[in-house]
Amino acid sequence: MAVFRSGLLVLTTPLATLAPRLPPILTSAARLVNHTLYVHLQPGMDLGGAAQPQASPVQATFEVLDFITHFYSGADLHRQLDVRILLTNIQTKSTFFPVLPSVQNLAHPPEVVMTDFQTLDGSQYNPVKQHLERYATSCYSCCSQLSSVLLYPDYGTGELPVESPSALLPSTIRPASPVARSPKQPVRGYRRGAVGGTFDRLHNAHKVLLSVACVLAQEQLVVGVADKDLLKSKLLPELLQPYGERVDHLSEFLVDIKPSLTFEIVSLLDPYGPAGSDPTLEFLVVSEETYRGGMAVNRFRLENGKEELALYQIQLMKDQNHGENEEDKVSSSSLRQRILGNLLQPPNLRPELPSGLYVLGLTGISGSGKSSVAQRLKNLGAYIIDSDLLGHRAYAPGGPAYQPVVEAFGTDILHKDGTINRKVVGSRVFGNKKQLKTLTDIMWPVIGKLAREEMDLAVTKGKTVCVIDAAMLLEAGWQNMVHEVWTIVIPETEAVRRIVERDGLSEAAAQSRLQSQMSGQQLVEHSHVVLSTLWEPQVTQQQVEKAWSLLQNRLPKTHQTKS
Repeated sequence: MAVFRSGLLVLTTPLATLAPRLPPILTSAARLVNHTLYVHLQPGMDLGGAAQPQASPVQATFEVLDFITHFYSGADLHRQLDVRILLTNIQTKSTFFPVLPSVQNLAHPPEVVMTDFQTLDGSQYNPVKQHLERYATSCYSCCSQLSSVLLYPDYGTGELPVESPSALLPSTIRPASPVARSPKQPVRGYRRGAVGGTFDRLHNAHKVLLSVACVLAQEQLVVGVADKDLLKSKLLPELLQPYGERVDHLSEFLVDIKPSLTFEIVSLLDPYGPAGSDPTLEFLVVSEETYRGGMAVNRFRLENGKEELALYQIQLMKDQNHGENEEDKVSSSSLRQRILGNLLQPPNLRPELPSGLYVLGLTGISGSGKSSVAQRLKNLGAYIIDSDLLGHRAYAPGGPAYQPVVEAFGTDILHKDGTINRKVVGSRVFGNKKQLKTLTDIMWPVIGKLAREEMDLAVTKGKTVCVIDAAMLLEAGWQNMVHEVWTIVIPETEAVRRIVERDGLSEAAAQSRLQSQMSGQQLVEHSHVVLSTLWEPQVTQQQVEKAWSLLQNRLPKTHQTKS
C-alpha cells in the first residue's frame, strides 16, 4: 500500500453518527498518510449520485465545535500526523454565504484524497472516486497526480458500538453566557477576538483552542504568544522552541485552516496582553486552566473603562498515553519531557580522535547532577574522564600546570608543603576577568591534553564510549574533541538549593557562582542530548538508559559498547 506525505480526508457522514466511527477512520487514514492530514467536513454530501457534488456552507453549531474537539482528541493517538481541520466552509449565522470562495491553497498540497462515504457494495467504485477527486480539486490545491481512496469498508461497521442516530457528543465548549447551550444551537460570530498561549510544539489541544477562535472570529484574530518573563516558570524552558519558530508554525496552521481571516500574532509579555487593552476585541478563548486568567482580563478591562469580553472555555484534552511524572492532559510540557534523551542534532565527525572510541562531553550548570549521571553512564559501560580530577593532577607538584601557575600567581599561593592552595587561587580570580583568563589559559589546554591521554588509556582498556565530565566543557572549547555534547538541565532555583545544601554557601554566593557560568539555555543550544535530574532518581535512571540505548543504535558497529 502506497504511503503519502499529505492527504485530505473528506467526511460526509452526519456528525452524531460519525463520532463513534472516528477511531477506525483515523487509523485507516494514518496507514495512508504519514505527515499532514487535512480534514474537510461536508456532512450529508452524496458522492454516489449522477451529479457532481459541490461544496456548501456548514452551519457552525456547538455540535460542530464539539466534533472538532472530539476529532483532535482522537487524532492525538496518531502523533506522527499533523492534523488540520479546514474551516473555510464552516460559517456562523452572521456570515452564512451560499457561495464559497474559489480554490484554497494549502501549505502541503494533498497527494491523496480519502472519504468515509459508503458505497453500496463497499468497492473502490470508480464514479465515486472521480466525484471525490473533482470535489477535492474544486476546493483545494492538490498535487497534480492526486490519488483517491474510499476508506469504507476498511474501517468497517461490524466492530463499532451500537449508537443511537441521535447520540450527542460530550460538551467540550462552555460559553460565558449562563444560558444553557444545546448541540444544534448556532454559534455567534464576532468581528475580532483573541486567544493566547505559549504554543510550543503546536499540538492538538492548541489546535482546538485556535480552531474555536477561528470559527468565532469573522474578520481578525489576535493571537498572543508567550515570550520572555512569561516563559520562566515553564517546565524545561531550555527546550522551548524559539519565539520565531513557534510563530512560524502558528502562522502556517492558521492560514491553512481559515485563510479568510486576518491574523495578528503578537508577543505576550504580561498576563493581560492585547486582550486587556484593545477596546475593539469582543471575545477571548481560554482553557479550563486559563479561565481564571480570562476572568482577570475582564476585571482589568472593567477597571479601565472597557467592555468585558465574551469568554469561551475549552475543556482540557486528556492524554491517554502520558508517562510517569507527565501531566494527564495533552501539553507542551510533556512533549518537552519526551525529548529528554533524544538526539537533537547530528553528531560531530571527529576523525582525529582515537579510532574505535566514541566521546561524549557531559556538562551542565553547577548543581545539575553531572556526577550522578556520569556514574550511571559508567555503570552502563562508559569510561569516565573527570575534568576536576585532571585539574587536581595538573596542579600537583610536578604536574604540567604547577610551575606555570606558580609563576603567574606567586609563591604565596602555596601551602607549607609546596602544594597549590586552590582556595587562594580561587579568591584571586573571583570577579577578576583578567586574572581568571590568565588561569584558564594555563589550565584548559593542559586538562585538554590530559583528557586526550585518558582517551588513549580508555582504548587500551577496551572501552568504546568515553565521557568527559566537565562543567566548563563549552567555555574551554573541549566540545571540539567530543562527538556529542550531553547537557543536564535543572531550574536555577533548584540549582541554588542544591549548591547551598551541598557546599554550605549562602544563596547569594550560589547565585553568583551560577552567574559566572553559561546558562542552561546557552548550553542546550550547543547540545546533542539533554537530560534532567529534576525528578526522582529512578526517573533520571530511565532517561539515562533511554539515551544510552539510542546512542547504541547510532554508534558505528566498530563502537558497540563493551560493558
